[in-house]
Amino acid sequence: MLLWDTNGFWLYYRRLEKGRFQWPAPVSDGTVHITRQQLNWLLSGLALAHPRAHQPLRGLKV
Repeated sequence: MLLWDTNGFWLYYRRLEKGRFQWPAPVSDGTVHITRQQLNWLLSGLALAHPRAHQPLRGLKV
């Protein structure tokens, strides 16, 4: 994702530990339209079809 800031671009990216972003199908002109909430879900690693949060990891006592 690129963001213009006064005198240059910021590049934001997110790398998933496992898996891929699950983008919706493009419309007839080849573009993909998503809402701000859907973008947040994608950047959190959630699928748009079933946006459920991952189970939180709990530390183990050794």
